[in-house]
Amino acid sequence: MFLSRPARRPDALHFVTVAACLCASHCGSSPEARVSEAPVEAGIEASDAAMADPDPTFSSAELAALRALSPTPLPGPPPDATNRFSDDPTAAALGQRLFYDSSFSGPLLDTDNDGSPETLGVAGQTGRVACAGCHLAKSGFSDTRSFQLQISLGAGWGRRRAPSLLDVGQAKLVMWDGKRDTLYDQIFGPLETVVEMNSSRLFMAERIFAAYRASYEAVFGPMPPLGDTTQFPALSATLTGCQPKNMTSPAPTCDGTFHGMPGDQAEFDGMTPANQEAVTQVVVNAGKAIGAFERLLTCGRTPFDVWRQGGTAISRAAQRGAAVFVGAGKCTSCHSGPFMSDQLFHDVGLAPVIVQQDFIDSNDPGAAAGLAYAITNPINSASSFSDGNDRRLPSAVSAAETGAFLTPIMRCVAMRPTFMHTGQIQTLAEVVSFFNAGGANDGFLGTSEIQPLGLSALQQSDLVAFLESLTGPGAPAQLLQAP
Repeated sequence: MFLSRPARRPDALHFVTVAACLCASHCGSSPEARVSEAPVEAGIEASDAAMADPDPTFSSAELAALRALSPTPLPGPPPDATNRFSDDPTAAALGQRLFYDSSFSGPLLDTDNDGSPETLGVAGQTGRVACAGCHLAKSGFSDTRSFQLQISLGAGWGRRRAPSLLDVGQAKLVMWDGKRDTLYDQIFGPLETVVEMNSSRLFMAERIFAAYRASYEAVFGPMPPLGDTTQFPALSATLTGCQPKNMTSPAPTCDGTFHGMPGDQAEFDGMTPANQEAVTQVVVNAGKAIGAFERLLTCGRTPFDVWRQGGTAISRAAQRGAAVFVGAGKCTSCHSGPFMSDQLFHDVGLAPVIVQQDFIDSNDPGAAAGLAYAITNPINSASSFSDGNDRRLPSAVSAAETGAFLTPIMRCVAMRPTFMHTGQIQTLAEVVSFFNAGGANDGFLGTSEIQPLGLSALQQSDLVAFLESLTGPGAPAQLLQAP
């Protein structure tokens, strides 16, 4: 674990972030700009000012590509076949309460939990980690709390940057590696991971029974008799989750004993199969409620949308950057559609470096491992816990998925504190530079899909200006705290 903490840079909270497949292929344009079928060359007598701030121009193809990025109106989340409560307001209201509730979590473990504002409490404390602990509402549901703004400190240190939840309802495969294929299943990850909530499904089900029974039953019907300890062993907050071998610097996978989840050889495994399924169903339903809430979280209409639809113009630089996004930058090869993500997995040649002073995510197989897990997960979209199977999961994992990570949504990207799945790049300009250079030559698994772009310094700065124009108002105020 790291031994010391350097002073935080004064501008740390103002870092802008793009995401993993940022600009291997795209940049946009606007209806207010001049259309040109060929590049416009500066005249010999053009002034220095005009050369420094040239007119934005767009080809017909670029204008068509921009229309695809900003339809009127922006589409809402598509129907979720796996969750029949996905658009139920009562379910979403319950999900909002659960999202902000930290009482489901077990003990904080890492001694970096010292009670400072960058932590959620002091090592040994329980009930400190909520979904909102690493997805801060005030920061576009990204983590701007954890030290150095890269990876997150829950019970311990995670190994990947917590992604923004704005517009997560557009996704069918979630997590950087696609390990979860539904929003209801996604909550099992942080809940039962030693370095996040360090808890278990049995403990969460019992807490819901004790604190949310009436609200739960109003949506999902009668709960199992979780207060009957002869059928459902009572777990305490101090016992739930993992007791790792190293209590001060736990590994992300439990290497000690654990309680309240499958394979514990204790409370959960000791229940009947029917009661095990009942416990899992309660947490699945809680996940469906949280998913209904998360589908309400959106970036909203951006200055780019306003300009493209005939309103106030974004800056000339941002307009030129839009042309780069859909043109020379080739960004739309990955960041396509109204939410600027193809929702696929790509290897962009990222060679991980040390983050958080101590961690390096080397040899990460990405989607090759994540999708393999999702396909065999007993609570996935094809399971009996799902309300419908829309065949979102692939039948097998391809070699191309090795070292590949999910294309992030670009809307509200400037609200993110750092980016790439490691959080290792700290400014939007550095991300653009990374993709312009064609990524790294080695130091990562798989085969990189990107090549050098050859963008000029002006094109790169214009691209940054365009990405900064993609910030909307964010989620409504009533969703930014517990109801």
